[in-house]
Amino acid sequence: MIRPGYLTLLIACGVLLAGCDGQTHPGRSPGTVAVSRPLTPEGLIGSWTIIDLDDPGGGRILRLAHNELHLVGSACDTLGGSWQADTDGVFLADVYVAPAAAVEGVPGCERASQETPEWLRRVTAYRFDYRGLPVLLDELDQPVARLVPGATPTAGPDMLASVLDPPVVTDEARRAFAPAAALPATLTPADPRRMAGRWAPADGHKRAYAEFTADGEWRGSDGCNEESGRWIVADGGTLLTTGRMVTAMFCPDGVSIGQWLWTARRAGLDGEVLVLLDGEGKETGRLRTVG
Repeated sequence: MIRPGYLTLLIACGVLLAGCDGQTHPGRSPGTVAVSRPLTPEGLIGSWTIIDLDDPGGGRILRLAHNELHLVGSACDTLGGSWQADTDGVFLADVYVAPAAAVEGVPGCERASQETPEWLRRVTAYRFDYRGLPVLLDELDQPVARLVPGATPTAGPDMLASVLDPPVVTDEARRAFAPAAALPATLTPADPRRMAGRWAPADGHKRAYAEFTADGEWRGSDGCNEESGRWIVADGGTLLTTGRMVTAMFCPDGVSIGQWLWTARRAGLDGEVLVLLDGEGKETGRLRTVG
């Protein structure tokens, strides 16, 4: 699924961002993308107006709260989902909810898809410019969108009240965005090529599985309930995933592979076994390829 290949394009200093400090992104070759402060994911939390976007989405509002994303156009055009980011500058967004009025094409509401917009799928990284404002980048370190603070969504009949509230940085968010422990030296960092494919629990569970596709999607099952989301892997075995709403069928012998993925921050290979680890370096699960 995920993609970030190795980025080789250098972005001229002073054009996109001012100054050069040589800070780079996992999965990317050294570049000259400048930042004015450390890459703290909590700095992305807020309500932002999207500008400089080669897409009709320009001018919309991107609201990023902890574990929550909203892309706001109008009262009946508010898409929902989730996002992840880390202190190395990796970014992943996933849209999977649209208002019923937009999905069904109710008069007065433009029909909307419940899938992640193409421009947002291209975003794999973030930086802060010399003013401290976020810039969302693609895998070639080219800007996809710039974010300007102070955006305020307009209330409407189909808009959740929570979307109107300015997001705040909580202690829970700070803990979630803390730097992840390094991958153990005994494991080989996972990469997009090795992860793509179908995997099952290493303990031999017959129905649970996870399948990673080259377009950044994953789908799977705990043995009873279908699960899905997006994923991205970068240098050092950095792994970010999102998870979508799932059914809640009782599954007495199920294996929550979705939970393994949602809590994982690193992925490494122990021979042919994919090992998932959380931010503290504790294993969340082990998977074997399904041939």
